[in-house]
This record gives sequence, structure tokens and C-alpha cells, in this order.
Amino acid sequence: MYRSHNCGELNASHINTEVTLAGWVQKSRDKGFMNWVDLRDRYGITQLIFDESRSQKEVFELAKTLGREFVIQVKGTVIEREAKNTNMVTGDIEILVSEMTILNAALTPPFTIEDETDGGEDVRMKYRYLDIRRNPVKNNLLFRHKVTMEVRKYLSNLDFCEVETPYLIKSTPEGARDFVVPSRMNEGQFYALPQSPQTFKQLLMVGGMDKYFQIVKCFRDEDLRADRQPEFTQIDCEMAFVEQEDILNVFEGLTRHLLSAIKGLEVEKFPRITYDYAMKTYGNDKPDIRFGMEFGELNEFAQHKDFPVFNTAELVVGIAAPRASEYTRKEIDALIDWMKRPQIGALGMVYVKCNEDGTYKSSVDKFYDQDDLANWAKITGAKPGDMIFVLSGPADKTRTQLSALRMELATRLGLRNPAEFAPLWVVDFPLLEFEEETGRYHAMHHPFTSPKPDDMHLLETNPGKVRANAYDMVLNGNEIGGGSIRIHDKATQQLMFKYLGFTPEQAEDQFGFLMNAFQYGAPPHGGLAFGLDRLVAILGGQETIRDFIAFPKNNSGRDVMIDAPSKIDDLQLNELHIKLDLG
Repeated sequence: MYRSHNCGELNASHINTEVTLAGWVQKSRDKGFMNWVDLRDRYGITQLIFDESRSQKEVFELAKTLGREFVIQVKGTVIEREAKNTNMVTGDIEILVSEMTILNAALTPPFTIEDETDGGEDVRMKYRYLDIRRNPVKNNLLFRHKVTMEVRKYLSNLDFCEVETPYLIKSTPEGARDFVVPSRMNEGQFYALPQSPQTFKQLLMVGGMDKYFQIVKCFRDEDLRADRQPEFTQIDCEMAFVEQEDILNVFEGLTRHLLSAIKGLEVEKFPRITYDYAMKTYGNDKPDIRFGMEFGELNEFAQHKDFPVFNTAELVVGIAAPRASEYTRKEIDALIDWMKRPQIGALGMVYVKCNEDGTYKSSVDKFYDQDDLANWAKITGAKPGDMIFVLSGPADKTRTQLSALRMELATRLGLRNPAEFAPLWVVDFPLLEFEEETGRYHAMHHPFTSPKPDDMHLLETNPGKVRANAYDMVLNGNEIGGGSIRIHDKATQQLMFKYLGFTPEQAEDQFGFLMNAFQYGAPPHGGLAFGLDRLVAILGGQETIRDFIAFPKNNSGRDVMIDAPSKIDDLQLNELHIKLDLG
């Protein structure tokens, strides 16, 4: 037995108990006649004491050879500490060591294994196995485990069955790029790694598994950001004999359960807004509603006032930033420069200070009087002490720019409290979106999403106006889950493929297996998938998913710890019938 207790559980009730501990040397303090060592494992830290007068000579001398991160086993007696440490769970006691074994010596780590480390991100990614020893990373992984266990518990109690689906599947042209896997036994043919288990979970519904879930790895070969990884994890769910309302109720319940069990928060019924309302009011389809700053459309009160910038714009729209009238001209100019960056692309910005005395001071006083500016304040909901920021231009582009400004202002003003959670549903998404480059429609979610029954007639005449039976769950400005009611009959699915530009032959080649299955009694069904990495990060008060993944990739999609991706040798290439031409 390597240990009788862990390093986080001993306290004053164990005094005079003989114990065996094992772990890593956090640090040691040599006072000549006495040596203290902090021993660490996953559960905590326990102080060891080696005393020249009380310890055996060989044990006392061996303690002086210990370095940081040595792996050791000790036996000894729990005694009361003379100088107690109230910052440690085990701070009332220490172990008077009688025996010690060095299980493994260690090189000096490239960074300190402390909560606040001196290691940069690149170094810690390379030595991720060391980084995991630090409390912030370790606790993130334990937190992730707790979330997944609560998910499994909640869904299992509702009779959901966890079913594994294949990782080696068929490549399809929709969505992001696939990761492809060459087949050695089938020359010139390839598997794809799944971007989601979408078709398989639908086939499970055809198979009668009416409540399915899976915590599953998915893969997308796309450009990376802080909240994206080439491999990520979904809580993938599907239900048969349901309508949209059934899906929303079940997974709203799951999210409320997680907020209660994980964060101790009780949240009332989630607000529901339509996609059109979200875009008009917040400029995006995943609004953060922890704060206001809703859009106010100002065309009626801003145009025809001899200000040509506004007069020629399709949309003039503004937001009121609370208590921002104290911004100096330097701060305002810096914000305007931030908006002019290529990532945002604004050409300029108008601002109005709402003074405490009820008057207004703007950057366009030459064109607008106090009554005009008072109307702007009324439309945007501005109060004395606020600042109104106004953009103009093409409607869609301007809303996107103002949405970015809204989030940036909220961050600067401290309105995005990570301890506050504001979930909502966004519903009634467009079924299709037109892509100028290809000259055809693409499915906004995926090609298996059903249209709203009331909009079916528009597929022939105005496909861009067809609403989908689709819904997203949004939490603190992040989409954490999305899904839809699916098409469950062959004729409608064939029609959908037609409007997405598939020939009948292409549709049969790619998805014939699914449409054939629909002919054998497919029930009405629908589902939802949560992004587990993102959900865990937000519940943990952060937005970067990499901190909650044990072995993440970097921003180039590389695992710098194991140096992947990497080349393979010619023998493997020959077996796979692959000839590289890198010239």
C-alpha cells in the first residue's frame, strides 16, 4: 500500500495516528538540524518534518537530497504543529517521518508548480503534464468532471440512454472541413472523423431508441480561436415523438439543474426571443443579456438634418453606455480607433454625452439641437450620466459593428460579471442563407432541420424567408447549445437537398442511407447538442475553453507536447497508397 491517506485529509483528529503518504515534493526548507517538506498530491498538501534528534539518521540525511517534484513515500506519525497554518486544510498537523522511500527523482521543472507560475503559455503547453499538477488546471479538470457527472445523472434520470456512435464515418460536403482518414484496406478511399453524430442519432430514433445522449468527441478542420479546438466535446442528445416545446423544456431543465448543482443558483424560466429580434436589438444571434445597451434605431430622428453621413445611410443606430459620460476625449478617441480596426471596419462614430443636468453635448452639435439629441436619448434609453454611441451604414454591417462595440463597452465598464448567469433561447432562425460566392443557399444549421410548417409554401417562391424549427441556447453572450426538430420523411428531405443545390444523384450518394431509413417508419424527432468545453468554461467563470481541456491544441492546431501533427514514414504512406507531392 503506497498510502493510507491522501495529502488533503489529515487534521487534528488524526494526531498520534501512524500514516503512510505518497506524492510530490512541493518545496523543502532546510534549517540544518530540522527539515520541513511540503508533500503534494491531487487532494492537497501535508507538511512533513525531519528532526535530527527524533528521526533516524539515514532518513534525516535522505531528506536533505530531495528536490522539487521528487516522488516519495513516507511513513510517520501525525503530530500537532507548533506554528499552525490557517491557510491550509492540513495546517494544524504535520507528519514526523520515520521512513522514507524515493520512488522517483525528478529534473528541475521548467516552471514553478504553483498557482501563480512563472511559466509562459507555450512552455506550459509543451509540459502540459506538469501544468496539470498546478491547482488552477487540476481544479478545472475536476470541475469539468463534476459537470459531466451531473449531465449524465440528469439525463439518465429522464430515461435517456447513452449510446456510442462511430468515429470513422463518411465525408459529407456540408459544414466545416472534415478531417479525413485514409483506408489501407480500401485503396483510394477515405473515412472522415465526425463533425457531429447527427445522422447516427437520427438513425437511433428510427431504431426506436427514443431518448439518446452521448458525451462525444467531434472534429472540425477549421481555423482556431480561443473558444475553438480541432477536436471538441459535445453533449449530444436526441428525442423521438417530440415537438420543439418538449426539447426546450427538457434542456432548459438540464441547464437549470447544472446552475443549481454546480453554482448554487436558481434561475427562473429562460427568456425566449426570435432570431430577427436578436439581430435587430443586439446585432447578433447570441446576445449577452446580463446588461442592457439595447439598440435604438435613430433614422427618424437623425436623417434629413443636413448631416450627409446619416442621410445616405440605410441604418442609423445607437446604444447608451451606462455612466460613460465621464469618458475623456482621449478615451473616446481610443474607442473610435478601436472601432476603425480592420476586424470591426467602422469608418467613424458619433457620440453624445448625457450630462447630469439634463443637457447634451455631442460630436455633431453643428447639425443637431438639444431636442434632437433628447429624442436620441429617449430611443436608446439613455439617462443622465450615460454616453450614446451612434453608427451608420448598411444595416447588417452596422449592426454587426455596433454589437462588437456593445460587448467591448460592457467589458470596459465591468458589466460582464462572470459570477452572473443570464441564459435565454433564440428561436425561429432562417432555414437557409444565401452565399454570394457559390450563388446558392446553404443550410443555416444543417440540411436535416425541418422548416416551420407554416412556411413550407415559401420554399418555392421565397426560400430566404423560410423559418427553421431550430433553436439555440445562449449563456452570457455565448451559444452553448443548438438544435432543431428534424425532417423525418424522405420527400421533404429530398426537397431540402434540392434547394441546397444537390442533384438527386448527389443526395442519394451522400445521404441515401438516411432517406432509405425514413421509409421504414421514422418517428417525428428532434434534439440538441451542447458544446461541453464552452459550457464548462462559462460555468467556471471563463470563456477560453483550452483551460478546461486536459491536452489542448495551440492556435495553430498543434499539440506541442507530443509534436503532432507530424510526418509519417514512406512505408506507412505506401501501405495507405498515398504519394506525396510537396514540390
